Amino acid sequence: QVAPDRDVTCPECGRTGRKVGRITLKALLRPAALERLAADEHRFCATASCDVVYFGGADVFRREDVGVAVFQKQPEGGRTVCYCLAVSEDTIRSEVDATGRSASAERIKALVQAERCACEVRNPQGTCCLGNVTAVAKSAEVTVASR
Repeated sequence: QVAPDRDVTCPECGRTGRKVGRITLKALLRPAALERLAADEHRFCATASCDVVYFGGADVFRREDVGVAVFQKQPEGGRTVCYCLAVSEDTIRSEVDATGRSASAERIKALVQAERCACEVRNPQGTCCLGNVTAVAKSAEVTVASR
């Protein structure tokens, strides 16, 4: 059995992290954390129970080092799902409650397709939020349908 590669696994929880561009860290790290930025490559830890957000080389950045609340690290409810357009779980759930669908999810999808997002700069995971948005919308639809 091959030992996990320490460069790709979170030093705290041991889960494999997704590569994230340096621009994401430069945009979202608090000033004191940004001063510690040294490694060339970083990964994002999506484990909800883990305090680490980014890691790479000797760098470890935790929730308190990041200037925004991280979707994957927050309890369900009012989390920001789309950082580019400031859409929260509450907004999506309210839309689905009122109309059976999420207008925000549809709008975000259209804007992403039109390349009018800045996920690599604004979203802590460094990638498109559409997967998270879709999951929240589907969850809200299931909840409404089961009533």
